[in-house]
Amino acid sequence: MLGTVLLLLALAKPVCPSPDSAVSRRAEALKRLLEVFGMEDPPPPPSHFKQPPQYMVDLFNTVANADGVTKNPDILEGNTVRSFLDKTHGEKMRFLFVLSSVAKNEKILTAELHLFRLWPKATNGPKRHHVCQVSVYQVLEKDQPNVPGGKKLLAARLVSLQGSGWEVFAITQAVRDWVEDESRNQGLLVTVQGLGESSLDPPPLQFTSSGDHHESKKPMLVLFTDDGRRGASLPITGFPDSQPQAPVLPAKMPVPKLTGPRSTRSLDRLQPCQRHPLSVDFEEIGWSGWIISPRGYNAYHCKGSCPFPLGENMRPTNHATVQSIINALKLSEGVSSPCCVPDKLYSINLLYFDDDENVVLKQYDDMVAGSCGCH
Repeated sequence: MLGTVLLLLALAKPVCPSPDSAVSRRAEALKRLLEVFGMEDPPPPPSHFKQPPQYMVDLFNTVANADGVTKNPDILEGNTVRSFLDKTHGEKMRFLFVLSSVAKNEKILTAELHLFRLWPKATNGPKRHHVCQVSVYQVLEKDQPNVPGGKKLLAARLVSLQGSGWEVFAITQAVRDWVEDESRNQGLLVTVQGLGESSLDPPPLQFTSSGDHHESKKPMLVLFTDDGRRGASLPITGFPDSQPQAPVLPAKMPVPKLTGPRSTRSLDRLQPCQRHPLSVDFEEIGWSGWIISPRGYNAYHCKGSCPFPLGENMRPTNHATVQSIINALKLSEGVSSPCCVPDKLYSINLLYFDDDENVVLKQYDDMVAGSCGCH
């Protein structure tokens, strides 16, 4: 719950401190909050309006609900998905992806080349083929990829000459090579061959290029990685409820009738341990320019008392039960009653633009209190 605590610090309005100290405190809190999200500085918003790839938007909606809370922790491979657009400025059948934003400590799990296949152009005469072979090569010699040793085959498959749509090719090993040594990244070459024939010119099958087609159909590299960041050992099994957790009330707990400000505070302390809303608004903290989804989320926080005796509805650990007994019977000095804390945490997902305006989907553990208990 470190992120939640830091956010409260960032948004808190001090009563007396000078404006300079308040600004400094907010800046420090936001810096610490960025660390929770694995960043040193917030990425700048895109220089102009930019539509995220539909694949990334659909993936976010598959993995997370509208608030970004993970639907199922097993859906996503690793905890980061990065998308890169082609940088060749429209060169046909040659593709280049700049991977400088991938950290050296990220484990490359899967890399996919996504190419959108166009409808074949009408040709005169009888059609000789219904399928062709598409091959993807890693370029080893930038200026002479077709000389012996100038390229390395990564993937090949038969593709229908009917219809249009996305074709996905696995190129994991090439991307691992590029991340390890950036100078080895000379791009990709795609060829189209008829059955039993050499390369066809012009090829009967065309893919979109980066320069002359709609944003939603541009060539794209999708990279699934894991940065090794993992949360605490609290249980994360199960799925987050769509409705807020119902208050956990101990049986037959008397609630005294009190009045006045002091009475309100006393009553608050007597409320049983339960989950309360805690809204995180990315626009309010100045992050809405680079975060695509969600616009904010409910982190929740735990508050309330853990009175003796602790019933099962307080979800106590054995340790908390013993501590409660020791405290109630005054068997040892300085032993307080158990605390109301999260006993289940959920991850959230952010879809955002990074420093190079690539779209990234990243999953962060332990960001939402799923339920509360006495520990």
